[in-house]
Amino acid sequence: MIPNIAPLPQTQSTLSVLLDELGEECEKVLILLNQLKLSTLTDDQRGDILAELTGSVCHLHVHTEDLPELIEDEILSLPDD
Repeated sequence: MIPNIAPLPQTQSTLSVLLDELGEECEKVLILLNQLKLSTLTDDQRGDILAELTGSVCHLHVHTEDLPELIEDEILSLPDD
């Protein structure tokens, strides 16, 4: 399991939530990918897993659309050392 990211200051709470959700969805994708490797899957099971994987990939695509900008904002808010 991926550990939760420490809460960020209130102004960056959106990033924290998005990163937590990203971790959860990535875990789901990894589980589905591992299930696809099983040699005992029926065609129906394989179809169900692929359908779930499609949903997860679409969710990741939409979910991460603005994530690079939020991460950049967080980087830019770090103090210069």
